[in-house]
Parts: sequence; C-alpha cells; structure tokens
Amino acid sequence: MKQLLPAEIVLMKKAGEITKNALLYAETLIQPGVTTNSLDKLISEYIISHGGKPSFKNYQGYPKSTCISINEVVVHGIPSERILKEGDIVSVDVGVEYKGFNGDAARTFPVGKISEEKQKLIDVTKQSFFEGIKNLKAGEKLGKMSSAIQKFVENNGFSVVREMTGHGIGAKMHMNPSVPNYGNENDGPIVQANTCLAIEPMVNMGTRKIFILEDGWTTITQDLQPSAHYENTVLILENEIEILTL
Repeated sequence: MKQLLPAEIVLMKKAGEITKNALLYAETLIQPGVTTNSLDKLISEYIISHGGKPSFKNYQGYPKSTCISINEVVVHGIPSERILKEGDIVSVDVGVEYKGFNGDAARTFPVGKISEEKQKLIDVTKQSFFEGIKNLKAGEKLGKMSSAIQKFVENNGFSVVREMTGHGIGAKMHMNPSVPNYGNENDGPIVQANTCLAIEPMVNMGTRKIFILEDGWTTITQDLQPSAHYENTVLILENEIEILTL
C-alpha cells in the first residue's frame, strides 16, 4: 500500500469529487431509449469540463471513457449503439484523473420500472459495500472487510464475483493491494493509514461464475442472470475512513 502525502490526499479528494459528480450527472441521463455511446460521450464531456480526464480512455487499450454494463454484463461493458430498455439495470463505472491522481466509482441504476428482484440485487450490492467498510480500519487485516461483504451478499441469496476485485488507487488507477469481496477475516495485508482503496462489490443474481467475451473486456454472467456493481474510492486515515466519491 502506497501511503499518500497530505498534498496528494488533497488531489485524491478532488479527483473523487469529480468522479462522484460525474455519476450523479449520469443518473440524470439514464432512461429508456438512450444509447450507451451517448451516455459515454456526455459523461466524458462532463469530466473534462470540470478539470478532470477520463482515466479509462486508452487504459490498456480500452476504447471508451466509461464502462457501461447492462443486465448480465458484470463489468467492462464497452459503450456502443445498444439502447437502454425499460426494466434493464445498468452499471456505470467512471474513472477520473486529476493532476496525476485518480478517483474510481461505480453505481448500478434502474432503467424505468424494474422487477423487485432486480431492485433487491441493486440494494444488496450497495449495502454490501457499507457492511464491508464497517470492518475497514488501519492496523486491521483487509480480510475483515472482504469477509463481511461476502457474508452479507450470500445471506441475501446472491453470489460474489471472485475473478474481479477492487484495488489500491492513487497516482495510478490500479495499484496493490488487490481488494477481494470474499475470503476469510485473517486474509490479506494489514491496512495502512493514509492509503486509498477502490472497493467494488460485484454481485450476481445467479451463479458467481463469469465469462469474458471475445473483445477481451466485456464480462458477463455464465447463466446470463443480472449482475450489479457498486464502487467507491475510500481514504483510510489513522482513526477513521473517508469515502471520497460519495
């Protein structure tokens, strides 16, 4: 875990603020009939107009500024001419670079009226993040948080994706450590103060198993059941934690 200097924390907070506001803006755009390409374009323009840079664009060859994942797409959905339909759920994942530091967050939104089961999936995924961070503390094992996320999800009848995890974040988008959403309380490194983590439960309605399509990015559930994603960039301080993207 790379510890941040006070001036770097200020820049992380600004990156987190732009990320948060980009997702609040995205929420206002979600409606039936909208293409994921148009969402990507508008969110990208928003980030740039507020002094940030979309950090996903060209990251390891990724072609767009955001990841927009509909229904059975778990993560890394590439924006296209696909149209949002009434009853869909759509995850929007945004990364923002500000003066060399990064924010990363994701939300899953309903498109119009959705089923009770899909709403429960969204709600449980979001709440699993908060159940996890109750157990996130400097000096404690990271596994305490990971274990709490898994227990909450599985107690609600859903499954946690294993192959994809959260990550450290700071001067790079992805840094050590890997931040799983499952495992034992005693797993993982000891959490250090003045570090940032991107914590992102990815929760499936059916099997936890996933499949990556031929484009090398789009990740779907093997049983084609819906998946939800909720992510924030979190700053760990000596005696508290701060969510930078909320």
